[in-house]
Amino acid sequence: MLMHPTLDQLHQLGLAGMARAFAELEANPTSASLSHAEWLGLLLDREATERYERRLRARLRYARLRHQAAVENVDYRAARGL
Repeated sequence: MLMHPTLDQLHQLGLAGMARAFAELEANPTSASLSHAEWLGLLLDREATERYERRLRARLRYARLRHQAAVENVDYRAARGL
């Protein structure tokens, strides 16, 4: 199978995450032991993850939050008076 036409088609279909995953799997020699279903599962998982992250970044940009806060950084020892 030719790699470049496949990558071009993935990009034309708007599947950039899947195209990156395909290129990485092709370059990785250990991926030869994966079945077709495992390959497809990895490609789909990467595409879904990248779409979710892209939507999250857009929502965060739209929210225009003043601080870059994370739940992990909350100090629960401080008295809040709640």
